[in-house]
Amino acid sequence: MEGRHYFTRNQDLPENRQEHIFLFETFRFRFVTDNGVFSKTGVDEGTRILLETLQYEALNGNVLDLGCGYGPVAIVLKKLFSTVVMTGADINPRAVELARKNAALNNVEVTFRISDAFSDIPETVDIIVTNPPIRAGKAVIYNMFTQAKMHLADKGALYVVIRKKQGAESALRFLRELFGNGTCINRKRGYWVLKCTRDIDDSVCQC
Repeated sequence: MEGRHYFTRNQDLPENRQEHIFLFETFRFRFVTDNGVFSKTGVDEGTRILLETLQYEALNGNVLDLGCGYGPVAIVLKKLFSTVVMTGADINPRAVELARKNAALNNVEVTFRISDAFSDIPETVDIIVTNPPIRAGKAVIYNMFTQAKMHLADKGALYVVIRKKQGAESALRFLRELFGNGTCINRKRGYWVLKCTRDIDDSVCQC
């Protein structure tokens, strides 16, 4: 049923909470997951590749994890970049509840909000990162990208991880048209990490 997808408000599902360990660089993270959230059995491959890529980027200022799920991207990035102001947003109340719990478990300060895309994100931010809900469909995903541009500060950057077989090439084309630039900054195990910057000249994709 559509109402039970992880990218919807599905808090009526029965609970089945589990704790998983996620090792990244020198850090050991604890994440509690549950039914009705994305990748409830542990941090997924796309998220890991996104994090592996972002650790070498110069993240600063206000950072938004759009579609944060139970919080792994926002929490790991806050640990790696302690000076950023980190926010996570997700439409799923259960995921946001878990994200808040996971931030406390891992001793990081992250603000998590229940938000349908940018419905509860009025401010602009410097960085947006997302592992978008592909099952929601291209129209939903591309609308997220369009709204992301509107919520980025001048010179702000959007980072997206998408599988090649799930539309990475077409997403890159759309982002280039939208932003006037777009680059594939990492390609690994079938995933592409895309980067666009607001009001910067077109870049050449390295994929």
